[in-house]
Amino acid sequence: MNFPLPFITELQQQFGEAQASEILAAMEQPSYSSVRRNPLKWKEELKGDRVVWAKWGEYLQSRPVYTLDPKFHAGAYYVQEASSMFLEQAFVQLGLGEQPIVALDLCAAPGGKSTHIVSLLHEKSLLVSNEVIRNRATILKENLVKWGYPNICIVNNDPEEIGKLEGVFDVIVVDAPCSGEGMFRKDHDALAEWSEANVKLCAQRQQRILADIWPSLKQGGYLIYTTCTFNHHENDDNVKWLIETQEAENVSINHDEAWGIETAKLDGAEGYRFLPHKVKGEGLFMSVFRKNAEIDEVNTRVRKPFYQKLDKKKLPVLEGWLKNSEDWEIVDMDSSWIALPKQHVELIQFLKDKIKVIHAGFSVGELKGKDLIPAHDLALSTVLDAAHIQRAALDLSEALRYLRKDDILPQSATNGLTLLTYEDLPIGWGKKIGNRFNNYYPVEWRIRMEIPK
Repeated sequence: MNFPLPFITELQQQFGEAQASEILAAMEQPSYSSVRRNPLKWKEELKGDRVVWAKWGEYLQSRPVYTLDPKFHAGAYYVQEASSMFLEQAFVQLGLGEQPIVALDLCAAPGGKSTHIVSLLHEKSLLVSNEVIRNRATILKENLVKWGYPNICIVNNDPEEIGKLEGVFDVIVVDAPCSGEGMFRKDHDALAEWSEANVKLCAQRQQRILADIWPSLKQGGYLIYTTCTFNHHENDDNVKWLIETQEAENVSINHDEAWGIETAKLDGAEGYRFLPHKVKGEGLFMSVFRKNAEIDEVNTRVRKPFYQKLDKKKLPVLEGWLKNSEDWEIVDMDSSWIALPKQHVELIQFLKDKIKVIHAGFSVGELKGKDLIPAHDLALSTVLDAAHIQRAALDLSEALRYLRKDDILPQSATNGLTLLTYEDLPIGWGKKIGNRFNNYYPVEWRIRMEIPK
């Protein structure tokens, strides 16, 4: 790999020539393939080499073609770089999953950290996932819908706009846009785009993001700052800057020495470095802060709701579709029924009033005549009550053809609306009418590659 000379010099100055050589040599080696399982969908024991800092993280011996695995489309697992799964240790050690909270994943697309965070939160919590670039926000929504957890709200805003919502969030994760040095062996574009000027630009942008979002953190709340880069401008210097300019207290996260994570001591603060010659993963930096500033309690009331409550006379149609149906506020938005978590309806209304919300809760479906036509979201949701719903198990060939939105006629299907499954995992809806089968898989999600015969 052709590393820029200034990058090599920076590594040598920061880590010493010997360790810099080891880092560069490690970056010439193939990267690891790793996935994180969905604990509510894939409950079998891990068979591979476990990612030691993440309960459901697993290394794969080889990288498969994920597009050709129906389990991937069912949201049974997420393809995620192993080092970034260390976020779990912060959530576990800080007790952030022990009671209902409101969490923000600020730079969320394509969804690795968001799917991880929502798996770690209390079931009554709310995760707000933000992505500033609209087309990436669409990808974020797709991945979160596939993951199937219903307590989500996806927004599409600049951090400055979200920062105006003072004192809303109990925890904020800022996986900041960076120069990407830690990902060079996986992302050759990042290597081609690297320059000293870009590093400084990234460091300045990271400070702007942190300053913009800090007001939205509650008193006593936590901010988790991560990058996938090595240099001190984007990591060490920004840790010091945050402590000096904001009322931020650094918080330590414990880790086993055998894991190979390096603790960076930064004038009384700590950061955690993942160096590719010491860990089974890519380069990463993480540091955690608590907000000590006193702030007023936020008023989330809005004058006019953005939704219309569903007519109570229609609620019986939903019987047998949802687990814990009393937990959901069913609303009617342009004839589509949306399920919002009841305990967060007021907050979601507040967010909708202040910033750009593109998705909240999950789509249930729409009423046609006296019947519910279920949405694809519902098929993949972890709150679908599938016990009394007609199902049809697909083999691998049938499942892939269904995911391509090809014409199929499953051997196990009977007439009527059917929940299609692969290895007992729901992948979508279809309907058999005589010798015809209607494929209801979303056209925008369909597999476009050819399926090997």
